[in-house]
Amino acid sequence: MKRIMAMALAAIIGTGLLAGCAASAPAPAAQAPQAAQEAAAPQGEAPDYADRPVYKVGIVSFMDHASLNQIQQNVEEGLNELEAIYPVRFDYKDYSLNGQGDATLIAQIMAQLKDAEVDAVVCIATPTALTAQSVFEGTDTPIIFSAVTDPVGAGLVQSFEAPGVNITGTSDMLNTEAIMNLILAQNPETAKVGLLYSTSEDSSTQAIADAKAFLDAKGITYIEKTGTNTDEVSMAADALIAEKVDAIFTPTDNTVMSAELAIYEKLRNAGIPHYTGADSFALNGAFLGFGINYASLGKMTAAIVGDVLADGKAPAEYPVVTLENGIATINTETAEVLGIEMEAVKEAFAPFCSEIVEITTAENF
Repeated sequence: MKRIMAMALAAIIGTGLLAGCAASAPAPAAQAPQAAQEAAAPQGEAPDYADRPVYKVGIVSFMDHASLNQIQQNVEEGLNELEAIYPVRFDYKDYSLNGQGDATLIAQIMAQLKDAEVDAVVCIATPTALTAQSVFEGTDTPIIFSAVTDPVGAGLVQSFEAPGVNITGTSDMLNTEAIMNLILAQNPETAKVGLLYSTSEDSSTQAIADAKAFLDAKGITYIEKTGTNTDEVSMAADALIAEKVDAIFTPTDNTVMSAELAIYEKLRNAGIPHYTGADSFALNGAFLGFGINYASLGKMTAAIVGDVLADGKAPAEYPVVTLENGIATINTETAEVLGIEMEAVKEAFAPFCSEIVEITTAENF
């Protein structure tokens, strides 16, 4: 099935080529891209530049789920808006593809984009950016990532302030301590926490280590369960239910995110709140998603594309951008099933959040 999908997407690519709560995360937030600042001002219709240069922009998402889809949609909308600022055109429609979580397919897509001599590649999520880094090594094609939780730890950049390579972008680095504090604020008697994640996700590594350190310091027991696909994540959730954990924590893990719609009902029916690292988890049924606004992250990523391609900024000197990391998104339907009173929990969460958003279950934003 994967081979058939790879062949089909390769054909599509080929056709297109002929015709990407509490304090903020530890990394310092860079100033908003120049294009984003200019875009904040009211804009009229883009002038009709008959001879405007065209930049080919590849947009490659790691897999299909609510967070990454929201980012891609806003990257594309952001590029459209930038055409009212810069006398250029961004051609992304022929070069926007989804890797379906398949490493082989993502490598194939990147090779096709390289052959097409795209002017930049937008990589949504860490695995996609790492593949682009490998495929485009030795070229001068800018790689602009989005939703990479730990770009330094992943080896994509030398530092947030000065990437030092032809790669920069936006990070959704998670404030894990803040989520742990939310768990205890909602239930001060928490004694056992489940850690649900995928061992194949670089984005989960540091957050899980931080969670363990926090729980160890508090003397709280934790149980780890992992999965590499929806079936395995579902079995891991069953195991945590059997262990009678008081709460479950998942960081910005794409594998678990893609499985959330399959597990949220069993978790809430078991009375276990699922605390997660992105608002899309809550959209798909988890009790709480904590972190940044992914729509804003997508627009900011597009603004970096504009600064690099149309304004000549060098990625190696362009600080990685982080956004305020303190929005708690609560699924009110799940809260009701769990017996959690919204006004009480909002009051308990207030000291640890910059904003509290209420949401109900849906598949996409």
